[in-house]
Amino acid sequence: MKYLIIIPDGAADQPQESLGGKTPLEAAATPHMDAVVAQGVIASACHTPDELPAGSEIGNLSLLGYDPFAHFTGRAPMEAAAQRIALGKGDWAVRCNLVTIGEVDGERVMQDFTADHISTEESTALFESVQAEIASDPKWKGALEFVPGVSYRNLLIWRGAKLAAPFDKSTRTEAPHDWTDLPVANAHPRGPGADVLVELMDACADLLADHPVNKTRIANGKSPATNTWLWGQGGAPSLEPFAQKFGPKGAMITAVDLLRGIAALVGWDRIEVDGATGYLDTDYAAKGRAAIQALNKYDIVCVHIEAPDEASHEGRCDEKVKAIEQIDQHIVGPLLEALTSHGDWRVMISPDHPTFLSTKKHTHGNVPVAMAGAGVTPDACQAYGDTNAAASELTFDKGWDAMRWFIGE
Repeated sequence: MKYLIIIPDGAADQPQESLGGKTPLEAAATPHMDAVVAQGVIASACHTPDELPAGSEIGNLSLLGYDPFAHFTGRAPMEAAAQRIALGKGDWAVRCNLVTIGEVDGERVMQDFTADHISTEESTALFESVQAEIASDPKWKGALEFVPGVSYRNLLIWRGAKLAAPFDKSTRTEAPHDWTDLPVANAHPRGPGADVLVELMDACADLLADHPVNKTRIANGKSPATNTWLWGQGGAPSLEPFAQKFGPKGAMITAVDLLRGIAALVGWDRIEVDGATGYLDTDYAAKGRAAIQALNKYDIVCVHIEAPDEASHEGRCDEKVKAIEQIDQHIVGPLLEALTSHGDWRVMISPDHPTFLSTKKHTHGNVPVAMAGAGVTPDACQAYGDTNAAASELTFDKGWDAMRWFIGE
């Protein structure tokens, strides 16, 4: 049996007036996604329980069959795993975004949580300075490691063996993408150790203000990276290998460190694709081709596409519809055709969470799940979409149960 999972990140949404009352999934031309539903079933699943953050870190754990209440420690540790950074006892990983915060009507506002999609080269140069000038302060006793990642997505590693971290599981931080165009006065860390996190954020802001990278960006008409934003902290997670839990040997195709990290933690191989950017300009066709090749080697292949989520964060309805159509044309279609040469197979298409264009935020709520293949008895539905899924009798209130249904156990 071959298994295929396609994750159009954040594709679930509300009806849009500009789309004639349809959601982006319903307005997009998706003949191949519709074909999956026509051959199989449509379901509704909640991957982001109300008690937990409505983010990809929760949604993708659940989507891959892991109870987030049992396994989630924080977003940053998953991304540390993507970079093969080992976390020991007492160590913490903290997500460290480069963002643009500006003053609007006398208030500090999150103008861009990506710092105008700063390049990885620029980001690396900034964090080399942060490490040299801030982390080297003797007060931190060598415990701080600022680790450049991809573009605006970076990490701070706190080594507890050198200096015990002042924060704990009760410390609360906010994802910067949830504060787009909003004042950030009430979005700073809260609880134990919050003062230390804010101190580091302020120190970084002072350093970045006069950094040559930012001066060059401003001269070139780009937004500067004005601040580092610390959030998503956590200790080392422990996940049972997917093959041990469910059986199939898997591989992940993604351009996002979070998904790379989850793959590493569950024992999947990671396939890197040239042209995969984690943004709207990603090479959809290249991802599709890579997944077709991967089906020859692996029992289960997962393709994650970030673009619909990015479009929602920017409030761009037309780009969200376009991204969904690109996924259908260049990934779903070719993969469905390729599966027919592999004997028995099953396919699942599911976002990890809704991301509303109206709020530009990840949102709690159910997502539409399409599943088809060997042993799946078709229902009467003929089209993929939010409304059809909401009307389905097949509902997974605990979204992580959907994987076991899909695997066929």
